[in-house]
Amino acid sequence: MLAIRTILHPTDFSPQAETAFELACALARDYDARLVVLHVRVPPPVIYGDGMMPLPAPDSHETLRQRLENLRAVDPSVKLERRFVDGPAVDEIVREAKETRCDLIVMGTHGWTGLSRLFMGSVAEGVLRRAPCPVLTVKTPRQTDKTVSSSPTKPASSTEAAKT
Repeated sequence: MLAIRTILHPTDFSPQAETAFELACALARDYDARLVVLHVRVPPPVIYGDGMMPLPAPDSHETLRQRLENLRAVDPSVKLERRFVDGPAVDEIVREAKETRCDLIVMGTHGWTGLSRLFMGSVAEGVLRRAPCPVLTVKTPRQTDKTVSSSPTKPASSTEAAKT
């Protein structure tokens, strides 16, 4: 059996990371492990040339730190530590995994494929390739249509089906 004493959860505060955080908390609780939550602030891309490309305004350093501090495990018995670093996401996640000697990384994945993955890169894939420990990637379930009809259809009985 895999001994899990330290779990690393990298977060970008996305819905995918939130789902992975919930699972990481449950695993930390069940294994009585410490949970290290890491946010890597990635520097904004540098744009060269005459063309102007609108970029979303990055969250401030303090805003990101506050979001990290606000993350709370549902179960108060979970031993939660928070880390905040700047740099390339994959490099910093792998570095933190080595430094904390984590036994498992639990991270969300955006599920990008094709050209979007080519252009955006895949942090999860990079971590999977370079991590010093097992990596559990968590895909957020799709939202299902929960609309219920006001008059549900009743399945036809065998006698009604025979009449048609």
